[in-house]
Amino acid sequence: MATFLYRLGRLAYRRRWYFALIWVLLLVLAGAGAATASKSSNNDFSIPGTEAQRAFDLLEKRFPGNNEQNASARIVFKAPEGQKLTDAKNKAAVEKVIAELKHSPQVAGAADPFVGKTVNPAGTTGYASAAYKVKSMDLTEDSRTELKDAAQHGRDAGLTVEVGGSVLQEMPEGGSEVIGIAVSAVVLLITFGSLVAAGLPLLTAIIGVGIGVSSIAALAPLLDLSTSTSTLAMMIGLAVGIDYALFIVSRYRAELAEGREREEAAGRAVGTAGSAVVFAGLTVVIALAGLMVVNIPMLTKMGMAAAGTVTIAVLIALSLIPALLGFAGKQVLARKVRKAPPGAAADEKPNMGTRWARLVLRKPVLVLVAGVLGLGAIAVPAASLELGLPDDGAASKSSTQRKAYDLLSEGFGPGFNGPLMVITDVADAKDPKGAVQKVGDTLKGLDNVATVTPAHFNPAGDTAMLTVVPKSKPTSTDTEDLVHAIRAEGGSLKADTGAEVLVTGSTAMNIDVSQKLNDALLPYLALVVGLAFLLLMVVFRSVLVPLKAALGFLLSVVAALGAVVAVFQWGWLGSLFGVEETGPIMSMMPIFMVGVVFGLAMDYEVFLVTRMREAFVHGERPGQAVVTGFKHGARVVTAAAIIMMSVFAGFIGSSEQMIKMIGFGLAIAVFFDAFVVRMAIVPAVLALLGKSAWWLPGWLAKILPNVDVEGEGLQKQLAEPVAPKAPDADEDRELIKA
Repeated sequence: MATFLYRLGRLAYRRRWYFALIWVLLLVLAGAGAATASKSSNNDFSIPGTEAQRAFDLLEKRFPGNNEQNASARIVFKAPEGQKLTDAKNKAAVEKVIAELKHSPQVAGAADPFVGKTVNPAGTTGYASAAYKVKSMDLTEDSRTELKDAAQHGRDAGLTVEVGGSVLQEMPEGGSEVIGIAVSAVVLLITFGSLVAAGLPLLTAIIGVGIGVSSIAALAPLLDLSTSTSTLAMMIGLAVGIDYALFIVSRYRAELAEGREREEAAGRAVGTAGSAVVFAGLTVVIALAGLMVVNIPMLTKMGMAAAGTVTIAVLIALSLIPALLGFAGKQVLARKVRKAPPGAAADEKPNMGTRWARLVLRKPVLVLVAGVLGLGAIAVPAASLELGLPDDGAASKSSTQRKAYDLLSEGFGPGFNGPLMVITDVADAKDPKGAVQKVGDTLKGLDNVATVTPAHFNPAGDTAMLTVVPKSKPTSTDTEDLVHAIRAEGGSLKADTGAEVLVTGSTAMNIDVSQKLNDALLPYLALVVGLAFLLLMVVFRSVLVPLKAALGFLLSVVAALGAVVAVFQWGWLGSLFGVEETGPIMSMMPIFMVGVVFGLAMDYEVFLVTRMREAFVHGERPGQAVVTGFKHGARVVTAAAIIMMSVFAGFIGSSEQMIKMIGFGLAIAVFFDAFVVRMAIVPAVLALLGKSAWWLPGWLAKILPNVDVEGEGLQKQLAEPVAPKAPDADEDRELIKA
């Protein structure tokens, strides 16, 4: 592989105009496809194989026109202190708000709380439900403005008016990626000391993300992709795009420092660092594509889209980077290097990576024990992990959604915000009405039930819908126990009456999603870690190095989960990170962290340890090989990790609890993995293992393909004498410029 990539790198360097033109053309074509594609508004969230989904599907089939996925709003009213909503002045103000709302073109209807009897017994709090003709992502800004204006008119009349519901769900605001790019530019400039060298990774990453995201937008109508599919692709594509280019540019500069000609340096950089890029990219693709084992269509599509963007990032690093290096010339070097006189001796002072590696090699046991015990202690809270999906109760206390949530809890009880929808299929029941009556009586007799609404039959009379309001809040374990209790009663009710009882609604759906993700975590881990172990065994031709990589990754992820639990579930240091409300950890967090962090962790592992393997294969002692790996790789791995942490940490400032949690979790996970596991535990373990680290059984060595990621075969080929050839026209021009 190294030989093939070496030739590719030299070809791209010589034919730089062709390669640059091809990628620019691909970007233009992808952009044109995205611009001309019809808008995809599919944001359906389904969880096949769960009772909540089966009930939802039955509801859509038996209650035609009851489209629960269209946008909805709940406008909550509270009378001034000492007054009631039924007072003439307050009643008129409420009715005026409802009348204004009905005039909005996208509103299908709005229920008057006095007609619909949605005022609490005390008469102080009530709500109006508004249904829209379109999904929340298709709402115009005018519709949201009209809703806000109507609510404000109610406030001007003296009422407390707050709004909740899916109508306020908007696409996440951009900007965090711009912050990440800005931080990346600063880190790259410090790392390389050259504007050109710093700009290359940023330019190629933006091109790769542009092609990937535009392609997703162009294919969205054909593949039925949601508007959120490109979110993960953009984040991961930007991350790995910068990383991969960073490593190849860094290796190119190192080859120049050893006295190589520029074309030769480009070929060797792609042949060696490029090999690591290929296998690092493969581990990320495995982690992202592996999300399909969860069997949640939205996650599968997001994972595959992100995997495609990572593939583009790898191809750009292997072909566009050497082409751009050809355009950059000597400008890719730092100014002091460019201005140094020919033959000037390089600064022999050991760099920080060398000094750190030597320190670890002197005290490997101490470093290993300190690293493992430290991460182990931080991981302890993960044993108390509680999963759930956030609702408006987790929103910022200053938001209208949270205020509406709190008003309903105060006026109607904590369970009012999370009603359970019980669908009763009586198509096979001998006495449909009697069966539904018995279901209702059974539900009323269960613990933790506040109210059960009268049954509502569909026109055919073969399905009834009942609403159960728990006494506990939606995210509590008591509500989860109630869902399980209703489902447990379903078996006996079917045996007695012939009616099938199914529980759905947002609360039940959240419980099922959490359970499904929890059940899928171990199989996902086994798949991703297992395949990556085999891949790394091929790369490093070792059994212990891949095992160490996998165990180190698991340690860093569990520690990161422990930190997330401590901050967001227990509230430790919550005020420092702006955590206003503690509660369950988002259900997708563990599996999301595993996928994203595993890919980035294996990037750092491959780039750092490949250089050690290369030095060992070329004759260095095991300890010296570790020092050599850190000498050449520590600086760029540190820069890559800081860039990723900065990108993720930018999300901590979000007012959305879910986004804040993702940002914190990914940032702390990258910190643990890059600086504790890869920079401390890895060299300590390799120092203790010595030559055993690179041991591979003879029978296994015969089976595994030799991909020559360290470039040993390439070095032998380049060492053979080759007849000189006349430079081509491009080379002539380069010589003249030089």
